[in-house]
Amino acid sequence: MPDTLVSAESPIAGLPDDLVPAAERLFLNARTPQSWSDRPVPVETLHRLYELVRLAPTAFNGSPARFVFLTTPEAKERLRPALSRGNLSKLAAGVIAIAAYDRRFTEHLPVLSPHFDPTPLFANDPALTETTAFRSGTLQAGYLILAARLLGLDAGPMSGFDADAVDREFFPDGRLHANILVALGHAEGPPARPRAPRLDLSQAVTVL
Repeated sequence: MPDTLVSAESPIAGLPDDLVPAAERLFLNARTPQSWSDRPVPVETLHRLYELVRLAPTAFNGSPARFVFLTTPEAKERLRPALSRGNLSKLAAGVIAIAAYDRRFTEHLPVLSPHFDPTPLFANDPALTETTAFRSGTLQAGYLILAARLLGLDAGPMSGFDADAVDREFFPDGRLHANILVALGHAEGPPARPRAPRLDLSQAVTVL
């Protein structure tokens, strides 16, 4: 399979031709929109999105993430009181995804981890349960962003929100806890400004 001729400075230099479009879509060309179109996202696309996300690796295959897709203006308005001022504009996106995690995810471990049931590891250890749910749930939220981009959607993650307020509104029984919000849909026009700088290799990477 021939390699694509890409600038030596490009992180996708040397990738096979058939992988370049996906790499460009997922990483090089993807941007967090500053303004959003009101173009709707079909429910079928959200179903396909989850079918990809559920394949993400998690501790013991525990899959603690739970997703609530807010698709109507009425549903998104329920989120407004919990958002920081800078994130209110994202309510214009076609969908707002609440990526939460299930604090009782261990109930599913005997089925999800059939070769080794790790349930006893979590018994009487709520701190380990919470940490594991948070880490794996966050990993799944990251996969949600990648899967959305692969399906042709733009994604805008948000951490500027009151998680406890989201829990009171959407998860009052306390089982689920809001982790990350992600606006999903389509950007309105091209990016408003250049991509912000990133740390270079010497600042962020140590190889031992």
